[in-house]
Amino acid sequence: MAHKKKADPIDIAAQQREREQAEVEQAFLKGMNTLRDLIAPSSLEIHSSYFRIGTKYGRTIYVYGYPRLLYTGWLSGVINIDQVIDISMFIYPVDTAVVLKNLRKKVTQLEADMALNAEKGKTRDPGKEAALADAEELRNELQVGSERFFRYGLYVTIYGDSLEELGYIQHTIETIFGQMLIYSKTASSQQEQGLNSTVPQMSDQLQIRRNMNTGAISTSFPFTSADLTQENGILYGINMHNNGLVIFDRFTLENANMVVFAKSGAGKSFTVKLEALRSMMMGADILIIDPENEYQKLCDAVGGSYTRLSLSSDTRINPFDLPKIIDGDEADDALRANLVTLHGLLRLMLGGASANNAGIGLSPAEEADLDQGLIDTYARVGITSDPLTHTSVPPTMGDLYDTLLHMGGTGPQLAQRLRKYTTGTFAGIFSQQSNIDINNNMVVFNIRDLEDELRPVAMYIVLSHIWNIVRTQQKKRMLIVDEAWQLMKYDDSANFMFSLAKRARKYYLGLTTITQDVEDFMGSKMGRAIVSNSSMQLLLKQSSSAVDVLGDVFKLTEEERKRLANFPVGQGLFFAGQNHVHIQVIASDTETGLITTNPQATLQQAAAAASSEGQTQ
Repeated sequence: MAHKKKADPIDIAAQQREREQAEVEQAFLKGMNTLRDLIAPSSLEIHSSYFRIGTKYGRTIYVYGYPRLLYTGWLSGVINIDQVIDISMFIYPVDTAVVLKNLRKKVTQLEADMALNAEKGKTRDPGKEAALADAEELRNELQVGSERFFRYGLYVTIYGDSLEELGYIQHTIETIFGQMLIYSKTASSQQEQGLNSTVPQMSDQLQIRRNMNTGAISTSFPFTSADLTQENGILYGINMHNNGLVIFDRFTLENANMVVFAKSGAGKSFTVKLEALRSMMMGADILIIDPENEYQKLCDAVGGSYTRLSLSSDTRINPFDLPKIIDGDEADDALRANLVTLHGLLRLMLGGASANNAGIGLSPAEEADLDQGLIDTYARVGITSDPLTHTSVPPTMGDLYDTLLHMGGTGPQLAQRLRKYTTGTFAGIFSQQSNIDINNNMVVFNIRDLEDELRPVAMYIVLSHIWNIVRTQQKKRMLIVDEAWQLMKYDDSANFMFSLAKRARKYYLGLTTITQDVEDFMGSKMGRAIVSNSSMQLLLKQSSSAVDVLGDVFKLTEEERKRLANFPVGQGLFFAGQNHVHIQVIASDTETGLITTNPQATLQQAAAAASSEGQTQ
C-alpha cells in the first residue's frame, strides 16, 4: 500500500508566495492603461443602419455593382471628398484553373442561348453579345497568363455629428458612384461587421465581393492624389485635390530652380513675392531683378536694399569685376570665365536690340580682335590668369574703349560702336567702378527706368554681378528674374541664363524665372533647357495660344489644358519633381497688404492710410 508523501511546509509556503505574487501582478496589470484603453471610445452603440461611437454617428456602406468598364482613378472622387471617411479594400486571388473552367461553361451557355434565339428568329441581344466577347477575351488572356482573376470587396465607413449629416454624406458618395454606374448599399444589420472591416485590423467580416480581373483591379489604385506636404518648408497654398496644405522646401529637390508661367494679372508676381517673404523667414537671402517696380514695397517692409538702375542714378556696376572665389580650382579659371561672360555681354551691346533680326553681329575678325582687346585691357591693370593678381582694381568699359581704339585690325571700328556706352548716350552706368553693396537679406535691382534697348544689357550685367557674389560665399539664396523673356530673345543672354540655372545648385542658389510671354521663352532652345533644369514649375492662368505650347512641353491632359485657360487668379498647376497638384495660393491679410499689385487693392490701401493719418491729426 502506497503511502502519501507528507507536504513539506517550506514548499507550501513557496507556493503560497507565488500565488500571492501572481494575484498582485494581475491586480497591477488591471490598473494599467493599455493602448486599447487609450484608443477605445467612451461608448459604442450598434443599430441596424448606423452605429454611434461616443458623440459621433457612423455608417458602413458597401459596393455591390460595377459597370462593364472601369477607368483609372475612378475612386479618386470619393477619396478626395472633404469628409472624414474610412475605406477598406479586400483583394483575394482566385485559382486560374477554376476561373477557366467556369468561363468555358459560361461561353458555351451564351453561345447556345444565342444560337437558340437565332433559330427562333428573335432579334439579336447586344447584352449577350458583349458578355460573350468579354468572356472569350478574358479566357484567352487567362490562358496565356497576361491576366489573373480576383475577388474584390470595397467598403466605406462615413462619420457625422448627426443622422442628417450622415445621410447627406452618404447621398454625396452614392451620387459620385452613381455617375460611374457603380452601385452601393448600406450594410443593414451588419454595421458592427462593417465597422470591423474598415478599421485597420485586416478583417473582412462583411465578405461582400465581386469578380475582377487584373486590369479592373489596377484602376482602383487608391493613391491618386499627390500630397506635397513636408515636415519642413514653406506654405505655397492649398492642394485643391484633397484640401491638404502644400508645404514644400525647394532645396530638397535635385535642384532648387523654379519657372513660373502666367498671363498678366494671373497672380505670378504675387505668388513669387509670397514665396520670397516666407523663404526669408526660413533663413534664405533673396535677390531680385525687378523690371516693373513691383518689389519696392516688400523690400522696404523687410528692410532690404533697393537699388535703382537708371542713366540718372548714382548706382554703378562694373562688368569687369572679378569674383573673389574661394574654390582653388575655379579661382585659376576665374579670368577665363569672366572673359567668356564679357564676350556675350559685348555681343549684346554691340549688336543692339536688333541683333537677332537684322543680323548685326560680330564677324570672326571682330570676335578675335575683341578677345585680344579684353585680355590686353586686363593686362594693362596688372590682371592675368594668376589668381594673386585678381585683387587688383579691375578695368572699366572706358579702358576697353581705349585699348580697342589704339589697336590694329577692326579695333577702332569696335571702339566706335562701343562709344555710346563710354562717352555717349548710355555713358556712366556700366563704364565706372562698382559702388553697390548687396550684403542684405533682400536686394532688389530695379531696371524700370532704363531704356528698352538697355534693359537686356542691364539684366545681363546684374545677373553676372550677382553670380560673382554667389560664388564668393556659399549661402542659401534665391534669385528671382522677372520678365525673363527679355533675356531669351538673345542667344548670348539666354545661354548665360541656362549656365546659371545649371550651376546654381552647387552654390546653394535657387533660380526663379518668371515670364508672361510663353511663346518667346519656349521658342528659345535655351528656354526649354532652363525648364528642364528646373525641378519646380508653376503654371497659372494662360492664354489659349500659350496653353498649346505648355501642354506639349509638360504633357498635360485635356482636362488640365482646359483648366489652365480658365483658372481664377491665384490658382494653377504646381509641379515639384514627379508630383503635380492643382494649387490655390493663399496669403494672410498682412502678407497681401505687402505684396499685392492689384491696382484696386493698392488704391484702397492708400485711401485707408490717408484716412488713418487724417484721424491721427
